[in-house]
Amino acid sequence: MRRLFIRCLFMVLVATCCAQVRKAAPHSNKMPGSCVRVQDGAFHSAALDRVMKYRVLLPCSYQTGGGRFPVLYLLHGLYGDYLNWDTLTNLEHYAQKYELIVVMPDAGDSWYTNSATDPRDKFENCIAKDLVAEIDGKLRTLRTRQGRAIAGLSMGGYGSLKIALRYHDDFAFAGSLSGALDAPLDLGDKKPVFRDQLLKVFGPPGSAVRADNNLFSLLQSAGQKDLPYFYLACGNADDFLQVNRDFAAQLSSRGAAYEYHETAGGHAWDYWDRSVQDLLRAVAGVISGQRQ
Repeated sequence: MRRLFIRCLFMVLVATCCAQVRKAAPHSNKMPGSCVRVQDGAFHSAALDRVMKYRVLLPCSYQTGGGRFPVLYLLHGLYGDYLNWDTLTNLEHYAQKYELIVVMPDAGDSWYTNSATDPRDKFENCIAKDLVAEIDGKLRTLRTRQGRAIAGLSMGGYGSLKIALRYHDDFAFAGSLSGALDAPLDLGDKKPVFRDQLLKVFGPPGSAVRADNNLFSLLQSAGQKDLPYFYLACGNADDFLQVNRDFAAQLSSRGAAYEYHETAGGHAWDYWDRSVQDLLRAVAGVISGQRQ
């Protein structure tokens, strides 16, 4: 009987601990009652020759009226997927303030780059070309540069800035939260855990693919009229803080339109949940007024 009692007590303690973990998880704090419509989709990417998934948040007025809406493409980070933004933050609640379509694609651990070692993995083309065509073909979008924004966190922050610089005719806004902006540079040396994937995507140090995907070089060579509006934010306890400061300094030297925010936080979902609210406000200020 004593042994049974101890076993039951242990099970209760384990259940209590698990409940506390679930309560602490960011997605458990999602706010109910949002009028934003969640819609999942999949499409065949010509660049990858495979089916890719994405999630869309449609604004509250999308179903009740006509007209076209601006789009924010919101990219996930390394080891993440297309569900992260919606399940690990209160994005649905925050987005209902804006007449804005939010598209969250899946891109694996691709660094949103056309791989140096695997010709099948053209993920930059998938996002910048195939996904945009898919969304414009299926939803009532504003199909102009001024009607599109792209942003992301960590790996997605790097990808969003790079894609906006490369496809400067397609995006008016480029945002990065905690961006791993040195991915093709020396990130593999700083964080050896990423090294194998970085080698797969960018090739060895000094490769042409690394040079072609260097954000600092892309910014330096871009024409002034081709620059989007840049939004950068990074926590003051984040390992990527210095590279974000460096990129902001280069934006300043180029005379680019940008804002940079450095606030308390690390490389974690509680920081991204807070920061995405200000990101959405910035997107709204740049492109959401363009609804037709």
